[in-house]
Amino acid sequence: MHLREHLKDRRRIVIKVGSSSLVHPETGRLNLQKIDILVREVSDLRNQGKDVVIVSSGAIAVGRAAMGLGELHSLRQKQACAAIGQGKLMMIYQKFFSEYSQTSAQLLLTKQTIVSDESRTNARNTFSELFALGAIPIVNENDTVETYDIRFGDNDRLSAIVTALIHADLLILLSDIRGLYTDDPKRNPDAVFIREVDVLDDRLRGMAKDTAGSRFGTGGMATKLAAADIATAAGADMIIAGAEDFRIIHRLIGGAEEGTLFHAHPHESRLINDLLGKREDPS
Repeated sequence: MHLREHLKDRRRIVIKVGSSSLVHPETGRLNLQKIDILVREVSDLRNQGKDVVIVSSGAIAVGRAAMGLGELHSLRQKQACAAIGQGKLMMIYQKFFSEYSQTSAQLLLTKQTIVSDESRTNARNTFSELFALGAIPIVNENDTVETYDIRFGDNDRLSAIVTALIHADLLILLSDIRGLYTDDPKRNPDAVFIREVDVLDDRLRGMAKDTAGSRFGTGGMATKLAAADIATAAGADMIIAGAEDFRIIHRLIGGAEEGTLFHAHPHESRLINDLLGKREDPS
């Protein structure tokens, strides 16, 4: 456990939650009990003086459920549902955060925000001011206007880019995947759970590549390893953990041996510096 004891000292934390972690699988409607627990956990971190960002999926799923739609087949349908669902999702977040005397703020980012120097600086300044005000930013990709060729593509990658953008020192990815295994545990009962990753090498990347085409490989572990590449190179530790119980957040930060911990390698941040600008000197 000594390798994780330092996590309690992390001061700026990004927490990503996926759609499946926020809704009831039977109906696609929001699981209010889970969201309440998530908000309470984040509020308690804020009360400790930590800066916290939530990168939240769920807008399209919430919009689809609200309109009584089944599977969405067109981009127009998905973007319309995102427009409907994003407002509903933020309304719920704001209601719960207000009950814990916290203020939340919505930021919808696009890939253009990151690749443009001016927009990237403006986004970083907005985050900084929100932290100074004590607010909790809730981030999602702007699905209502994005097209395939200008998308981040998934909120795992988006959360890692936000981590680099705001110089966070910890990223927690919460989803239906408990952590990194040597193989897809849903297909191979002999798959071994990996608790710590010091260096993300080609062998580990190959584990995700070998499962391409499955839920585990596309939109699953493959995107999470891509996020780990970005976050650890930017100087942040990253944890992949299960989202069955959002109370895992305080356990992880307290040093619990849950999930897979990827260690930061800030000396490898040249690629991130090229994308996001030179990292500020923490001194």
